[in-house]
Amino acid sequence: MSVIKPERIFELTEERKQTILKRSMEDISSIYLDVRDIVMDIQNRGDEVSIDHYRKFKEDISRVDLVVTKEETEKAYESLDDNVIKELKNAAKNIEKFHRAQLDREMWSMEVMEGILAGRLTRPMDAIGAYLPGRKAIYPSSVLMDVIPAKVAGVEKIVTCTPPDMGMVASEATLVAADIAGADIVIKIGGPWAIASMAYGTDCVPKVDKIVGPGNKYVTAAKMIVFGQIDIDSPAGPSEVLILADKSADPRLVAIDFISQVEHDEDAAGVLVSTSEQLAEEVCNIINDEIDDLPRKEIMREALINNSAVLIAKDMDQAIDFTNDYAAEHLQIVTEEPFALLPRIKHAGSIFMGPYAPVPVGDYASGTNHVLPTGQCAKMFSGLSVDDFIKKPTFQYLTKDGLRKLKDTVTTLAEAEGLFMHARAVRERFK
Repeated sequence: MSVIKPERIFELTEERKQTILKRSMEDISSIYLDVRDIVMDIQNRGDEVSIDHYRKFKEDISRVDLVVTKEETEKAYESLDDNVIKELKNAAKNIEKFHRAQLDREMWSMEVMEGILAGRLTRPMDAIGAYLPGRKAIYPSSVLMDVIPAKVAGVEKIVTCTPPDMGMVASEATLVAADIAGADIVIKIGGPWAIASMAYGTDCVPKVDKIVGPGNKYVTAAKMIVFGQIDIDSPAGPSEVLILADKSADPRLVAIDFISQVEHDEDAAGVLVSTSEQLAEEVCNIINDEIDDLPRKEIMREALINNSAVLIAKDMDQAIDFTNDYAAEHLQIVTEEPFALLPRIKHAGSIFMGPYAPVPVGDYASGTNHVLPTGQCAKMFSGLSVDDFIKKPTFQYLTKDGLRKLKDTVTTLAEAEGLFMHARAVRERFK
């Protein structure tokens, strides 16, 4: 039975179009109150809440069990495959190189008018927290993506939290990756307990100014709850890809790229938008032929049926309009001249161009960050970068003559807003 078939964009009903655009966006409404209770409990009782929660993994648990020791990290290096360690270091090198290029000038200034100097500084945050998935979902690559940009930005304290397993043991790959990336401390706490602990600070967990990193819907809910008291990165949902292709694309490669994205989980989404009806049909045929022989076929089948689509556009203008409306986490442009289309792309988390740039290269080692906005959030958020860990305060210096030039403007506007002491603060300097 076919799990996917081509559809024409110009024949889609509004309901079908909205289903594709909305895909499987994260809904935290059903768990919000439960997560809020955990967050508030952490705020009031600190580490004791996490200790109570993880007693299921170790009966005689204490605060000491929450913090990863130097010996645990050394043991992780001994246990982890040498080739994995080597390639983690190789990926880290590229990620650091790319993110170091994002650093702005530490300070700049300009003369706005004669006697008025204004400028901006670049300053790193003092402390940030990175959530590192664990247990069933172990992604050492995400550790590199979360921690390295903060390290490059100059953050003084990088706190990481990861869910432990039975016996309060953390993933070896996670510990090694955290060490390679330069994390200062690794805490064995997961879920909302980790987010709240980093947001408010406990005896074991330093308080941070911002929390980044992907997690499940409970992690997302906790991040939304503490936002405003600390900063967070963009809300992260299920993984997704949109492939924009023309007749020059290889249908087998497009099909494999499509399938590779929906193997994440049942909520993942894949979309192909093509100006070639033949390509669309061939891609569907390949997917339908191969799906029953793939290791994660049940997961893929559900993602394909519920959240995915192969769409035929009447021309490239229509294809690009839909692409921008979809605002994909991952966008692949597989056309004859991908750079010619790049200026027309308005919304995407990360863009992969040409036949030799599949999404996994960005997931692991090309240097760009894979912590990206999902569910159309690319319309207002960017992927994680050095910018997420720095602040940019402005400054100004005025001579008396410079202030005189602005005296009438400032006093007039201040009095128009009813702020008469604001106006007086300027006038007093000319008495």
